Amino acid sequence: MRVVIAGQGYVGLPLAVRAAEVGHRVVGYDVDERRIKRLALAESYVEDVPGDRLRPLLDSGRYLPTADPSDVAGFDVAVITVPTPLRDGVPDLSYIEASAKLLGRHLTPGATVVLESTTYPGTTEELLAPLLEAGSGLRAGPDFHLGYSPERIDPGNPVWKLENTPKVVSGTTAEGLAAVAGFYGQLVERTVPVSSCKEAELTKLLENTFRHVNIALVNELAMFAHDLGIDVWEAIDAASTKPFGFLRFTPGPGVGGHCLPIDPSYLSWRVERALGQSFRFVELANDVNSHMPDYVVRRLAEALNQRRRAVNGSRVLLLGLAYKKNTGDARETPAARIVELLTRQGAEVRAADPHVVAGVHVPEQRTPDHDAGPLAAVRRVDATPEELAAADAVVLLADHDEFDYAAVTAHARYVLDCRRRLTGAAVEVL
Repeated sequence: MRVVIAGQGYVGLPLAVRAAEVGHRVVGYDVDERRIKRLALAESYVEDVPGDRLRPLLDSGRYLPTADPSDVAGFDVAVITVPTPLRDGVPDLSYIEASAKLLGRHLTPGATVVLESTTYPGTTEELLAPLLEAGSGLRAGPDFHLGYSPERIDPGNPVWKLENTPKVVSGTTAEGLAAVAGFYGQLVERTVPVSSCKEAELTKLLENTFRHVNIALVNELAMFAHDLGIDVWEAIDAASTKPFGFLRFTPGPGVGGHCLPIDPSYLSWRVERALGQSFRFVELANDVNSHMPDYVVRRLAEALNQRRRAVNGSRVLLLGLAYKKNTGDARETPAARIVELLTRQGAEVRAADPHVVAGVHVPEQRTPDHDAGPLAAVRRVDATPEELAAADAVVLLADHDEFDYAAVTAHARYVLDCRRRLTGAAVEVL
């Protein structure tokens, strides 16, 4: 089949590559021309899709990365994997809307359209379907198939990949569900059908809200335990020995990616808009997790004060800019807020991250017309013994395996370890 994947980021690129590998002719469409040029050269910015997987697909013609809207014509299956950010606390579905309008112009009878972007329950039927129908003159159900299948991509996970992670599928009709399940059944080991698109949309939000709330719980516990002189990490280790009724979550400098800082708020927004009620668990988790970067900076300031240093004028080395280990994914990373706070307080901030590449994973620089964010301005260095020794404080934010942790403990004067990766006299754990 001719398959179009709209959006070539952390979700769309692995999906496009997998579809091409099983034999489909895949068009990877993205409006970011710089991203498309890199893909055309088999240069991947997603760790799960190395260049040596891209090259044979490009050479064979089974995968075409493009920013040309006309290349989406003639598709049998189209999957929308575009971002769904929040703007001032309100879901921004403009990328879905733009994709729907583009696909609607090229939609033909019998084709299948699937939404994977995380969103609130009702989006597929209430927003996407009318846009596709308006653009094509066709009707969802009788004329073309429409469904929702939440993405479950976990960047950098060495065990659970696209292929072996069960895929929830849905359709607006029984025939649509069969078409959606049939497509994904070629790509993954197991599909999980649900009765409607709304259940599938809620499934994704439930998964992410579950994690968000539990991470907030241990983050708040970590703050209270520190003030009480209790080792929260030891308590978590002990609780983790219980073989039932407990799942392990650990504290950290904050949450990142698309799933936790954004997705639960879609559910909260939908509940408030449709029912006039607040989703208190989500709002509380948002409050706790969004303030963890502030807590990290406060702990760092306290540690520097104990060493007769002020944040102002101190040299701080951050290890890791990504929101999680062993990836270059810096979307919504708590490191950005930490850099902003430290810079505002007068610290000389440097950062080391072997995965996060300037101009690829984070903006390369600020311009007079564009605020690229705090990560664009931070000085990038390697975590050499000289850099470690010169820093008044080292903060471990993302515990990439590439870091030389023996060198960190040997040369750093003080380390605030937000991931409990280090031990030593100069190390303090979050």
